[in-house]
Amino acid sequence: MPRPKSDDKRTAILNAATRIIVVQGLGAPTAGVAKEAGVANGSLFTYFETKTDLFNQLYLELKSEIASMAMKDLPQGFELRNQFFHIWQNWTAWAVTFPDKRRALAQLSVSDEITPETRAAGHKMMAGIAELLEQIRANGPMHKVPMNFVAGIMNSVAEATMDFMAQDPASAKKHCKVGFEALWRVIA
Repeated sequence: MPRPKSDDKRTAILNAATRIIVVQGLGAPTAGVAKEAGVANGSLFTYFETKTDLFNQLYLELKSEIASMAMKDLPQGFELRNQFFHIWQNWTAWAVTFPDKRRALAQLSVSDEITPETRAAGHKMMAGIAELLEQIRANGPMHKVPMNFVAGIMNSVAEATMDFMAQDPASAKKHCKVGFEALWRVIA
């Protein structure tokens, strides 16, 4: 009878994959991931059938973590601007707190290894954020612009904001606010 899978080992493998992707890219061998996780290479394949499966599961883990963090303690009943700023603060704080996760997700997001089904599941995890963004877009100057274009603008402004926050931690709150104000002027 096979031993039951350990959540700790699965988490160790995902964390190791994050670190390895940041340093070596998506072409890094699974043996390196297993070694970094402190598990046998064969054990990695007990948790993830293939390297592609590992990447897809890591992508979903990171998307879930962002969505959970961004929506944490979202004030209900507040104006859209205040709700969206709350999400923005949480999202950018996550990215600055976990730079390796942000970098790994950036690589995974442009990888052909991530399946359309996984991407769809990742988008579904962000549904609360997308709904709020849609409400803002619907009443703003970009109401006729496709939502994926608006989301692209949001992501670009967010990436620039996160970069400045990470490079200048003493002014991180200021950069967060300035980035949000720039985005708000564009979409609302």
